[in-house]
Amino acid sequence: MTRTPQPGRTAPPGDGNPQRGVAATTFAVLRRHRKALAGVTVRVVGLAGLAGLLMTAAIFALAWPVFTRMRNARIWYHYVEDPYLHDHTDLALVALCTLPLFLLLLGTGSAALQSVCSRAVTAGSRTPSEEGWMRAAVRARLRPVLAVYTLRALAVWPLPLLFYAVADSLTSAALDTEDQHLKRGSWPHTLVAASPVAGVCVAVLVRLALALAPAAAADGLGPRAALRRSWSLTWTRAGGVRVLALALPLAALTAGVLRLVVQLALPLRPLVRTLLEQATGNFFAAYYAGILAPVIVGILVTAALTLPLTYTAFAALHEHLRSPRTFPHPPSLPKSGGVGR
Repeated sequence: MTRTPQPGRTAPPGDGNPQRGVAATTFAVLRRHRKALAGVTVRVVGLAGLAGLLMTAAIFALAWPVFTRMRNARIWYHYVEDPYLHDHTDLALVALCTLPLFLLLLGTGSAALQSVCSRAVTAGSRTPSEEGWMRAAVRARLRPVLAVYTLRALAVWPLPLLFYAVADSLTSAALDTEDQHLKRGSWPHTLVAASPVAGVCVAVLVRLALALAPAAAADGLGPRAALRRSWSLTWTRAGGVRVLALALPLAALTAGVLRLVVQLALPLRPLVRTLLEQATGNFFAAYYAGILAPVIVGILVTAALTLPLTYTAFAALHEHLRSPRTFPHPPSLPKSGGVGR
């Protein structure tokens, strides 16, 4: 007799063979659905790039008084023959205030790609209507995956920031001697000063433990259930090692591609700077736009090249790690006679 999988569960990827490796499953899915994944990647990255360009232009327009003050101060200091070192504080505040908008844009695009890549993994060898399941996956799972990104960020990033704030409040060089809680040069002072490093290490571990949560959310779970499943799958004897073994090369690949593309796009810097300065007459706006141009190109190209591979690999790993729980026993054979079908 044959053991029937529970309804509502998805069979393991790779034509129903749970023993197939994560790498083999990943490249099989990428090859089988290459047209669909390439099409959705181009659309998502293109739309994100266009939206990011419009947002950047709007932010530059809102920050134009800051660039104007910089230009006027530079002209005045040049007139009095004094060196001018412009202050970055106002621009840093503008960037900090607009950072959530860019994070939302990046998260939305990443959630759309994650949903499609995870759906491609669970589709296995089936070849449904490419356009149909892509749109269905994005519509159905975009919000849960985006919610997972938000909850994961709230669980990971406040920790190192808290460590840094506490260490700075106790060991800051700006503190007076009477206000110094820890004696400079002592062991407690050294440990507290180094505590942000420990906070970063803990944050990295938590981030790795929640690395499978977007794939779980794209597979049909709610945001909190997806975080719990990722945590339970990772903190096992094999789970943590496999997540780390997958995350390290993918992170190295992403960093390498980003560095290479940014270096190749560096000729855009003087081109953008010259064109914008001639169009606006503002050196500082052109200067910062020239700095951003290669970085934006690098992020978009890197996303198009590495995100489908990364999301497909983590979706395949999620399916492989949860397969023993979904199918705890192999099909049993009858004690006599032929094999039941």
